Amino acid sequence: MLLQLHEWGDPVAPPVVCVHGVSAHGRRFRKLAEERLARRFRVLAPDLRGHGGSEWEPPWTIATHLHDLLETVDDAGVRSAHWIGHSFGGRLVLELAALDPGRIERAVLLDPAIQLLPHVGFDFAELARADRAYERPEDAISERLDSGVSTSREYLEEENREHLVQHADGKFRFRHCQAAVVSMYGELCTPPPAPETLRMPTLLVHAGQFGLVREDQLEEYERTLGDGLRVVEVRGGHVVYWDAFEETADAIDEFLEDPRAEP
Repeated sequence: MLLQLHEWGDPVAPPVVCVHGVSAHGRRFRKLAEERLARRFRVLAPDLRGHGGSEWEPPWTIATHLHDLLETVDDAGVRSAHWIGHSFGGRLVLELAALDPGRIERAVLLDPAIQLLPHVGFDFAELARADRAYERPEDAISERLDSGVSTSREYLEEENREHLVQHADGKFRFRHCQAAVVSMYGELCTPPPAPETLRMPTLLVHAGQFGLVREDQLEEYERTLGDGLRVVEVRGGHVVYWDAFEETADAIDEFLEDPRAEP
């Protein structure tokens, strides 16, 4: 499937592909692209199947999402690129590194969902089954702020403009397929590729307070990849390119321009 694709930067510049997480969309990378990456790169950020402006039909397996991505970047004329993946998108970058490592020049994993423990995946999937319908757009912002996350109102207002739509019943819902989201949480409980499949320079940015990237996973990746891996812990919640934008963007900038990161 060809996915809805958002782009920034010079079309002939070196490409960077940004892959979002569950229930998100490619436009979430706008600020990172416009304020940092697009100065030097062509930035491509697709909406995954079941999300945003892409088609919603199944299957919603990791393998299908991965092949959708490859079909889409191939259609855009991109063979190899730097890949940035957040959460589920980080797992897809790991899967791509195992399937076709020549596609990835450098890998950036933003609080990646490497593998969820079964009870965590179950809880997330159960929450996703609920109808998140809002009487007013402001209610969606209040819900997130009341949850205690450190995301700024600026990002949440932009999220509403980009991703929240009014339905026939008059209520507002985010543009993603609930069935796809539930399926994706199940997929994240499956075993991931081994760390050694990351045969390219890799940056892992994680939100230590959120705890999605577990200590045992960090230890395994650091032990296996050695100098080929950089790990940066940032403050705030899971959406590190919102909650810790400057720290995350600085780490990405430094990593992508550092010649020592060459394989």
